[in-house]
Amino acid sequence: MKNHSVNRTVLITGASRGIGAAIAERYRRAGWYIIAPTRSQLDLSKPESLAQWTEQHQCDSIDVLINNAAENIVAPLEEIEEDVWLRMLQINLTAPLQLMKAFGAAMAQRQWGRIVNIGSIAAFVSRAGRTSYAATKGGLLGMMRSVAIELAPHGVLVNMVAPGFIATDLTYQNNTPKVIESMIDSVPMRRLGQPEEVAELVYFLGSEKNTFITGAAVPIDGGYLCQ
Repeated sequence: MKNHSVNRTVLITGASRGIGAAIAERYRRAGWYIIAPTRSQLDLSKPESLAQWTEQHQCDSIDVLINNAAENIVAPLEEIEEDVWLRMLQINLTAPLQLMKAFGAAMAQRQWGRIVNIGSIAAFVSRAGRTSYAATKGGLLGMMRSVAIELAPHGVLVNMVAPGFIATDLTYQNNTPKVIESMIDSVPMRRLGQPEEVAELVYFLGSEKNTFITGAAVPIDGGYLCQ
């Protein structure tokens, strides 16, 4: 049951660790009611799980949707396997679409809502082995812009945050210490970003504080894209 002292509800995917956990904590500190389903409750890789979960929760008053969950499986072009490609498309692109479709209309009816998609600088630049990831994040960028246009007349603001090199488990999982060092050297601020820094930006865009920003892809990368 909701805490009746809370005025707004936020749905966050992938909130168990990293950027997602930091986002959940930021909203929690602001007093929001948080819905953060675990993978056992909502498996974004399985369309049937997604359909069942959204059907069960369509009556919930979701004021803000944060599409954060994603996978980044690194592989050179010749080693990309079809099942992995389809899994990343499902989790990184199709699932955000389905969640926006499921809850965006209700936001529009209430004439208020915020949607923040967690993208990546990979939507703008890429590296070897990131073909699948870059494709999904580039698709998320285009999808976000279209949805933002559709929902803007109804008071629903839709944006994308594009993190650069952030100190998360996934970053350390996909990169050797030597690569991490080179990543730091490539950032004008000469450090990795912190999940809490991303969370502050996400919170601003996905709150009442944001009143006129929609359809924007906002990098948070220590100046990386300026080069």
